[in-house]
Amino acid sequence: MAVLFFLSLFLLSIYLPRKMITKFDTSRLRIFPIAERNHGLDLTNILPIQYKTCKYERIKTIAKKIITAKHLNASIIFMMGAHVIRAGVQKYLIDLMKRGYVTCIAMNGAGVIHDYEFTHCGATTECVAKYIKEGKFGLWKETGGLNTIINTAYKENKDIGMGEAVGKAISERSFTHKNISLFAAGYTLQIPITVHVGIGYDIIHEHPNCSGEATGALSYNDFLKFVSVVNNLENGIIMNFGSAVTAPEVFLKALSMARNVAHQKGNVIRHFTTLVCDLHDLPDDFSREPSRENAAYFFRPWKTMLVRTVSDGGESYYVKGNHSETIPALWSAINDYENNYF
Repeated sequence: MAVLFFLSLFLLSIYLPRKMITKFDTSRLRIFPIAERNHGLDLTNILPIQYKTCKYERIKTIAKKIITAKHLNASIIFMMGAHVIRAGVQKYLIDLMKRGYVTCIAMNGAGVIHDYEFTHCGATTECVAKYIKEGKFGLWKETGGLNTIINTAYKENKDIGMGEAVGKAISERSFTHKNISLFAAGYTLQIPITVHVGIGYDIIHEHPNCSGEATGALSYNDFLKFVSVVNNLENGIIMNFGSAVTAPEVFLKALSMARNVAHQKGNVIRHFTTLVCDLHDLPDDFSREPSRENAAYFFRPWKTMLVRTVSDGGESYYVKGNHSETIPALWSAINDYENNYF
């Protein structure tokens, strides 16, 4: 009987018509002018550069290591979540870029959106709770202009990265607020700003003019650029400000690729420093990853950036604090030690 039952199911699966799932037709969407949006942040949230004595001992140590890495021509990498842009610390980061204390900035797709919106209209963010009820969340015409930049860049140069494409577009256009754009600064200074997207993560993926082909290609190009920067991480430093998933996962794969090639040449990428700045409560001793039974095990910056990737010769540091405090503190500490390096 059992055999007949399963045979019947098999025959039904063959002969019954299958229900096809069709793709959503994005042309049916209504896109709204961004002037109708109530913005959560505007230019008043951009912090002016102001020196303050650094209160974080670990950040003071990191500042010294950054100065050392610069003189050794080793990579100095800033990885960050989009909330860093929202924290208004752009001027601090751009100043560090100009002074040679940044080799690469890596961020997720939301980061490029906040940077572009600040530059384009002097404001960014929206009330998700309000606009998701109305079916408006993320569907703003001007923000969708990023897709046009990405699509055009892909048609003109399939090897360009998303960060470079956006930085070039901002630099060449008459945006009033381009002075606070990390991407424009990166393009001008020839410092890679890499964007690591997940399709469906970002509001511009909702738009009818989004091309998965162009988006994926340009972000993958950025990933390969990032791997090249990681390839020079020996004696360098990599920092993660507020990215719980993207930064540690991207770094993990990039480091494996860089080490693979280094080992073939008899070289190593072991002696580097990692810093994680976030709001999680970590124990004083974070040198061992938590057990799988502990919810903290799934906080990837801890097990990936503070333990696993530095376990054979590196050092790691954790600082709990808001980005609006930790990045200005790092900038101030670098200033304190810069003239006393030798």
